[in-house]
Amino acid sequence: MSLKDLFRKKSLEQRVDFDNLPKHIGIIMDGNGRWAKKKGLPRTSGHAVGAKTFERIVEYAGNIGVKVVTVYAFSTENWRRPKEEVDALMNILEDYLDHGLERLAGRDVQIHFIGDRSAFSETFRKKQLYMEEQTAKNMGLQLNVALNYGGRDEVVKAVREIAIEVQKGNIKPEDITEDDISKRTYTASQPDPDLIIRPSGEYRLSNFFLWQSAYSELWFSNILWPDFSNEDLLSAIYDYQKRSRRFGGV
Repeated sequence: MSLKDLFRKKSLEQRVDFDNLPKHIGIIMDGNGRWAKKKGLPRTSGHAVGAKTFERIVEYAGNIGVKVVTVYAFSTENWRRPKEEVDALMNILEDYLDHGLERLAGRDVQIHFIGDRSAFSETFRKKQLYMEEQTAKNMGLQLNVALNYGGRDEVVKAVREIAIEVQKGNIKPEDITEDDISKRTYTASQPDPDLIIRPSGEYRLSNFFLWQSAYSELWFSNILWPDFSNEDLLSAIYDYQKRSRRFGGV
């Protein structure tokens, strides 16, 4: 670490209020492919380095006291990418189920997978379930890994479940509330994200947490995900703490 980076880190650590951290941080891990292209490497190399960044950032977030982190790892739209890249992503994800997430689990991280699991192989689904069962009693950071996740798909899932309840006569259409949808989302037992971070220079949510992000604070940067540092996370948190969250009030 250079003297400049060391000074920046110390300065941020002095300014961040660690007693007032966002309870839930969502992260759109974007920019792996562009990072690799800039270095003349195949896109798959960017995903491999991005996986290491993911592990480091999640561990750091838990160490400083963040309660919930959700990472957007693979969207419902990502299947449209070239087959070679999708296959490489699946291999990286499976490797992390076997090794990387196991390391996080050993650091008292409780792991959840959110999204439609039906598109994955039975072996892959069993690995997800096994990891959830093995970390269920961990009391530290709650980590949501969004795989084959889409915000619109999540809302459609909730609406279908409500429609079934209406057909059964368990609920009247006029009695449906926002809470009926909220409690049928993948993160129903968790607080909505206070802060959503997206590196890479894109300024959109890309179908991430469309229901839960109604009052989330958004933080964007031009940093590509493989280069995202612990200090960048502190910068996002510090900016978040300077904002006035009124939730529609004055």
